[in-house]
Amino acid sequence: MITEAQTNPIDKLMEEATRALMRGSYLLSSNMCLNALRMARSKNDFERMSRIVLPLQECNRYLRQEALEAGPVRLITNANDLREEITPGCYLFAPMLVGADARQFRAAANDAGIGVFVLTREPRTSKGLWPMVGVGERVVRVRIEPPSNAVPAKGLLGDTIEGTIDPSWFSGAGEAIGDQAILDARNAGEPGDPAAWIVDDFLDRLDACPEHEKFLQALGDACRDAVNAPVPTEERRRGLIDDPRGF
Repeated sequence: MITEAQTNPIDKLMEEATRALMRGSYLLSSNMCLNALRMARSKNDFERMSRIVLPLQECNRYLRQEALEAGPVRLITNANDLREEITPGCYLFAPMLVGADARQFRAAANDAGIGVFVLTREPRTSKGLWPMVGVGERVVRVRIEPPSNAVPAKGLLGDTIEGTIDPSWFSGAGEAIGDQAILDARNAGEPGDPAAWIVDDFLDRLDACPEHEKFLQALGDACRDAVNAPVPTEERRRGLIDDPRGF
């Protein structure tokens, strides 16, 4: 007897993703999960989406931990900083580079089979905070305390780092972006919006914080809420997209 898992392309892809996960090919498995997630969304298959989120979360947890354990956080402020060999690890993009640059870098690294954990900071605010940015279809921005060894300096670039960036600070910055992404997704719409639109509000921000476990859990919850809800026929409308290239 031929089962649905043998004929459904999403299930076949997820079987491959599971095998990749079991043999430790976490980036490959994550990419397969993301492709399956998009395929399921195109078919309004929210039940499958909710199941895909679980292995995606597991893959990204391993990738995040590997990056944090790979060595010092690399500070990237211009194209010359990217001439060195790209290796798995943590990368902090800073002015004059912006969130869109960081997103392109991560995509290029992933295409080359290299798992990286990438964040972007903007210039220090008048209150002494660093705006941290994640870029997906929507931009996520949150202001946090800079690392203790960040020295304020004048000019657009501002701030130098004495020594290296603490991976625990870097990890916390990633958590702050993901927490803000959850709030942004939940606040993006209006009361009574179709459940499918809420799923899309999360998908809009997934690429801004792919390492954030609670964000993926919230996406899974949104998918489950949409399983038995009516599929909207009208186009989703949201506000203007933030500028990922601006400070």
